[in-house]
Amino acid sequence: MNALARHRYHRAAPVVLVLLLLALVTGIAAAVSTASSADAATTTADDAAEGEKLFAANCASCHGLDATGTDGVAPSLVGVGAAAVDFQVGTGRMPMQASGPQAPAKRTQFSQEEISQLAAFVASLGAGPAIPTAEQVDPELGDAANGMELFRTNCAMCHGSVGGGGALTQGKFAPSLWETTPTHIYEAMLTGPQSMPVFNDANITPEGKRNIIAYIEAQDAGSPGGLRLGAIGPVAEGMWGWLVALGLIIASTVWIGARSS
Repeated sequence: MNALARHRYHRAAPVVLVLLLLALVTGIAAAVSTASSADAATTTADDAAEGEKLFAANCASCHGLDATGTDGVAPSLVGVGAAAVDFQVGTGRMPMQASGPQAPAKRTQFSQEEISQLAAFVASLGAGPAIPTAEQVDPELGDAANGMELFRTNCAMCHGSVGGGGALTQGKFAPSLWETTPTHIYEAMLTGPQSMPVFNDANITPEGKRNIIAYIEAQDAGSPGGLRLGAIGPVAEGMWGWLVALGLIIASTVWIGARSS
């Protein structure tokens, strides 16, 4: 009886059973993962296909059906990435309302779903910067003090010391950043729209970009010195000081003259 039991239940049987179970679980997990990846790829392909239709109807007249651009009219979009599309279309700069030195921000012409589809189509044409994640643009995770140093070193000469905007040459301008979303600020640094230079991760790290966003968001807290006076620096503040002082001097002179006569 003991010999029969030993013959039926080999000591290696539990190990073999565990290995078989592990192989079964691994196979199921791999199958699920593959199915999920296939679903994601299908979704992306569907978005790109819908984006291609939107592009042909709304953008191809300037950028060409193959998005390679038109000389003297519009640049190629091959390789600009999804971030560039999300910024330009998401801020209403594109489609451009009229020819001019630069495209101003305006009301968007597409829904967020359509913007994502256009971005997916352009991203499929060539590698480029992707749309940043929510964590990358979260100002709560940034350091506003460090962002102030980075902003004043890299951005203040155009956008002003607190992001209020400023004039450039030939009718161009650096827009105010106070109403710009954190995602669009990050995308602008990544892609360098219009007159703005590109600040890739070698120039300003992702953490540095988030710190800059935290600094800009901190400007909503108001000015500790009182009125902003346009927030364009000490020149405007000094001018107002002189105007007020001179006004008081003139008023006092007129009052004294009137009393004396």
